[in-house]
Amino acid sequence: MPELPDVTVYVEALRERIAGARLERLRLATPFVLRSVDPPLAEVVGREVAGVRRLGKRIVIALAEERFVVIHLMIAGRLHWKPAGARVPGKIGVAAFDFSTGTLLMTEAGTKKRAAIHLVRGEPALREHDPGGLDVFDIDATAFRSALTAESHTLKRALTDPHVLSGIGNAYGDEILHRARLSPVKLTRQLSEAEIARLFEAARATLADWVGRLRREARGGFPEGVTAFREGMAVHGRYGQPCPDCGSPVQRIVHAENETNYCPTCQTGGRLLADRALSRLLKADWPRTLEEMEQHVAQRRGGHS
Repeated sequence: MPELPDVTVYVEALRERIAGARLERLRLATPFVLRSVDPPLAEVVGREVAGVRRLGKRIVIALAEERFVVIHLMIAGRLHWKPAGARVPGKIGVAAFDFSTGTLLMTEAGTKKRAAIHLVRGEPALREHDPGGLDVFDIDATAFRSALTAESHTLKRALTDPHVLSGIGNAYGDEILHRARLSPVKLTRQLSEAEIARLFEAARATLADWVGRLRREARGGFPEGVTAFREGMAVHGRYGQPCPDCGSPVQRIVHAENETNYCPTCQTGGRLLADRALSRLLKADWPRTLEEMEQHVAQRRGGHS
C-alpha cells in the first residue's frame, strides 16, 4: 500500500501537472470504484483544480467551490501520468481522469478490487474521510507520546493505526522500528521516555529519508514503480537476508495478510518472536533465539545427509 513517502511524492508530481488545470472528464473502467453519489459526476467535471493534498494515505484533488476527488489506492492501486486521452488499460485499468494538461490513469493489480474514489462536497464532508491520525512532522515529542500511549497496543499496531499516526503502514512501520532498535511487539505503555524519544526521531528520520529518496528516483518525472518492497530497505521484505547493520538474518511474523519483518539482534535482544502459524506447528520445538534456530537447521540437514 502506498504510504506517506509514496503519497507525498504522488501529490507533489500531481500538483506540478494539474494545479490550475480543468478536470474535463472522469472515465470509470468499473463503476464499483466510485463509492459516492453526492455530489454527482456532473458537479465535479469541468471544474478547475485548486490544489492537491495528502489525507493520511489518501490523495485529495481539490476543485473549485470545495468539490473534492478523494483517491484511496489501498494495497494494489497505482497512478500513472499519460498524454491527454490515454486509453484505460485492460484488466488492471480502474479509471482515467482527463485534465486539460493530460490524463491520470488509475490502475489496480490483483483480483481483490479495493481501491476507491470518493466525490465530496465541502470541507466538513472531507474531514469525514480523515482517520484522524497525527502527522509526525506536525507534532512534537510530547504529542507523539500522548498519541502512542493513549491505549496499550504493540508498537507495530500503534505505528500503523491510522487513528493514531498518519500515513504509516506495514513497510515503513518495519523500517521505523528497526531504526529505533525496538521490538514490534513491545507494548506502547511499557516504553521508557528514552525509547519514546528514540521512536519519535526514528519515525521522522525514516519518513523524511524515504521521501527524499523517492523524489530523487522520480527525477522530476511522475513516480512509477511504487511498491512496498524497495531496494535499500533495512528489514521490510527482506526475510532471511542479512540485516545491513549487524548481519543477522531478518526474521518475520506473519499474521493474516500482513508480514512484520525485524532483526532479532538489533531489536529483540536476540530473541525470536513466535509466528502464530509456526508456533502451533512446532509447539515446544519453536526456537527462541537465533542460536537455537541455527541448531535446528543443522540438525535437520544432518538428518537428511
